Amino acid sequence: MADNGEAVRTNHLTKVYKDFWGRPKVTALDDLNLTIHRGEVFGLLGPNGSGKSTTIKLLLNLIFPTSGDISVLGYRPDSRLMKEKIGFLPEESYLHRFLNGEETLEFYGKMFRLDRRTLKRRVPELLDIVGLDAKARKRKLREYSKGMARRIGLAQALINNPELILLDEPTTGLDPLGTKEMKDLILSLKQQGKTVLLCSHLLADVQDVCDRITILFRGKMQTLGEVRDLLQVRDIAQIQARGLTAAQLEEVRQFIAKMGAQDATITHPTTTLEDLFVRVVLQKTGENIGAGGVGYAGASGDNAARS
Repeated sequence: MADNGEAVRTNHLTKVYKDFWGRPKVTALDDLNLTIHRGEVFGLLGPNGSGKSTTIKLLLNLIFPTSGDISVLGYRPDSRLMKEKIGFLPEESYLHRFLNGEETLEFYGKMFRLDRRTLKRRVPELLDIVGLDAKARKRKLREYSKGMARRIGLAQALINNPELILLDEPTTGLDPLGTKEMKDLILSLKQQGKTVLLCSHLLADVQDVCDRITILFRGKMQTLGEVRDLLQVRDIAQIQARGLTAAQLEEVRQFIAKMGAQDATITHPTTTLEDLFVRVVLQKTGENIGAGGVGYAGASGDNAARS
């Protein structure tokens, strides 16, 4: 199956969960048409129940669509060749608690049939990349902090040198320095030509690393595009000019070329991804923002954006 430079494509992807008697109960994903290009960092956003987790599970062939088609790296989701080329960091990494960091990576490397020579090089390389020092990599995973567990989980997701990496809440449990290192690593993966699909409720993190995003709400795609374009406020023009007096700025829009302005530019001001997210969600709910943040399904604040 040709991919034409596409890492992921879904066509009219729909997932309906049924009740005990086989009757449709919940439409978790409704007619999703999505294309993720190779080599980009793509953000999948949405509040609780929006369809993010369902989308990830469908791409990984952990659940099956009610209707629609999926292509991952040019393969069907049930293809063994596809599974060899992807890495996945779930929100909660259920790794073997009695193995240490090195043993964990060796275990998963053998699952991908990596030879001993490759493992000997790859394991310490990945442990260095994710910031686990010599002492940490010898400790049992049951002794790992949340942040350390996140780091070893990411290393596990990269052990097979995947072409597509799916990251679900990658900065959970990390301190500010660890968060910056994680974002730098994501950008480094992009520079290597890899594709990253990122799910996160920490919108500032998404804004810093993603090329494009989509926002899902109640199973339907609400917006899709490049981050820089989506965050521009199109109905407002922002003029910056150096060397003009306040009186001259009054006339700058009509006479800027005649006034001798220095380094004058006209741009559109930008909003934040958090503001965009709230605006898209509130357009669908008709709810107001209170002290607790977005009111949705009984959630508030950060929890309102978790899948």
